[in-house]
Amino acid sequence: MARIGGRGYRRWWVWLAGVGGLLVTASVLYTGVQLARGGLNAVSAAGLLGLPLGVAGLLVAVVGLRRPPQGDLAQLARVWASTLAEQVKEDGQRQWRQLIGDDTQRINLTFSLRPEPGRAAVAPAGAGRLFEGTPTLPDVASYYRHTCPHRLVVTGEAGAGKSVLALELMLALIEGRGEGDPVPVRLSLAEWDTAIPLSAWLSRHLVDVYDWPVKMAEELVRQRLVLPVLDGLDEMDPTTPDGTPSPDAPRAQAALDALNAYQNGRAAGPVILTCRTRHYEAVRSRTRLLDAARIDIDQVTPSTARAYLLQRAPDPARWQPVLEALDGDPTGMLATSMSTPWRLSLAATVYAHHGDPSDLLRHATPADLDDYLLARFVPAATALHPRRPYTAVDVHRWMANLAAYLNTSSPAPGPPTGAGANPHTDLFLHQLWPLAGARRVRAADAVLTTLAVLLPLLAWASSVPLLLPIWVAVVAGFIASQGSVAVPTRLPRGGLRTTTGCRNVAFGLAFGPAAGLMLGLAFGLALGLAAGLVYGLASGLALGLAAGLAYGLAGTIGREPSRARPRDVIRSELRRGLAYGIAIGLGVGLMFGPVFGLGGLTFGVTAGLMYGFVSVPAGRRYLVFVLCSRGKLPWRVGVFLDWACAAGLLRFSGAAYQFRHRELQQWLARHPCPPPV
Repeated sequence: MARIGGRGYRRWWVWLAGVGGLLVTASVLYTGVQLARGGLNAVSAAGLLGLPLGVAGLLVAVVGLRRPPQGDLAQLARVWASTLAEQVKEDGQRQWRQLIGDDTQRINLTFSLRPEPGRAAVAPAGAGRLFEGTPTLPDVASYYRHTCPHRLVVTGEAGAGKSVLALELMLALIEGRGEGDPVPVRLSLAEWDTAIPLSAWLSRHLVDVYDWPVKMAEELVRQRLVLPVLDGLDEMDPTTPDGTPSPDAPRAQAALDALNAYQNGRAAGPVILTCRTRHYEAVRSRTRLLDAARIDIDQVTPSTARAYLLQRAPDPARWQPVLEALDGDPTGMLATSMSTPWRLSLAATVYAHHGDPSDLLRHATPADLDDYLLARFVPAATALHPRRPYTAVDVHRWMANLAAYLNTSSPAPGPPTGAGANPHTDLFLHQLWPLAGARRVRAADAVLTTLAVLLPLLAWASSVPLLLPIWVAVVAGFIASQGSVAVPTRLPRGGLRTTTGCRNVAFGLAFGPAAGLMLGLAFGLALGLAAGLVYGLASGLALGLAAGLAYGLAGTIGREPSRARPRDVIRSELRRGLAYGIAIGLGVGLMFGPVFGLGGLTFGVTAGLMYGFVSVPAGRRYLVFVLCSRGKLPWRVGVFLDWACAAGLLRFSGAAYQFRHRELQQWLARHPCPPPV
């Protein structure tokens, strides 16, 4: 993948760095040998060391002054956008399959243009459909491309398929994307702290979710090569106590104000926004998205519902009473309930292989039918995905605990933190810890951190006052008990197996020993003893090797953009802490080993592992949460959440998990125990 500065610039930078490192290392080694033999005095040694250091400084200065020509950035950004498009396509296909219930059958939704007074975009037609468009009824991708400016608001009732339509639109735009077209990227509006500008949020999303370097992400956003697809304006603020949307929605109002100020040169910036119809109607009484075309998803017709159920049913004869009811009473209760893709998918999943679909005819109201289907959805999804030894009762209980956590009024601190209350639709692994009891987890984290710091320090209590290691350990435990947890950082997949990772480690190992040997040489000369010189060189070399390895590992962070599952972020941070701990521990151990023997080596390794454990607060807090959450969630929480996505109970949303549908989340929160079915 091309980077800032271009391929030729990168190649010369690596070669110059390597040559400089070899010169410095060779000079230091030669100087050390000659001094040990008495062949050089102090003045000659200083001159011999000064030449390669000056050359190295000149190389660094030349490399530092070299910058890619400004005109090349536009071309480079287009190349980066192609890489981002492939990442988003892979991610979008996975999310699309989760939203439609792990099935290949699609409902060709139709939509109608809702005229807006005043400043509205010019739309190509008064109606359209999801795919397989015609000149008079274009598909959604063609509809968006011919909307001027490229600003679209997608509204619909609960379960109407707004997220599915947005994902279909994203994938179609990527498949027909030109070189200079922006890449559609889906973001959950519930995560947005509206105090942060939209451009900054977009670039931060590329860094956190797709692991892009900060500068590259900012350049992509600056050149408007990222098309924000903002899902769930209705999820930014709580509803009124009776469940109706409130026009006083401060976060949604702030989001619309920011989107109206989002520009692309002299034109309105392209954007795609989804929201429930009633919520948008309530909010637009004060603010609406200007210069945009608004389309509203139509209800699924009985004939379309009938065709979908026939395609999903392995045994169509079982569905015959339901199909006859849809044909015979197109305005009845069943046809009204089955007018959204979400309820059609529910019914098809519940009766995929077992049960009598005619039970759907025994309910008087759509609300009763919804409760009936939702009560059977978790057992049916569990039976259809038996790859893990989970029982339907356990899955229901675990999912209900997650839903109740999202409905609490004070979850773990984290985005969003803007005005208004957050309805909490996103499950971040590093924020789940209050689910096991906030005080319990914080206390356990403080105790474990204190012990991790205290135990290796106690080994040296005979040579230092006992109060010192106790004081250090208590301070570390107090810091670990804080209520806020930093966002985890991760190593990219491939790490040291990639060319870039190996190159960074080689660079670190070339310069690390040189710097370490120089420190050791200065230490030895200051002592004026041969033993001091040998010890200084040995300890400096050991620390230099450790520092070089740590630098190489750190250099791989954020280098190659990659799409990872949400749990990979936590796993990568833990691997980073382990790698840093081993590198630093070996360096310290080799430094103290020649003097204190095996005890010094053991202390160094232990102290390094202690540092690795303490230096990853998000990963450490997650491990403590897993230890404290027995009974509320399974032991391997991340594995379960990934399985729930595959089963159609959850879905991926950037670096978070979401319930597949908000109605499922709310129903599970109201029913912590599985109802009898």
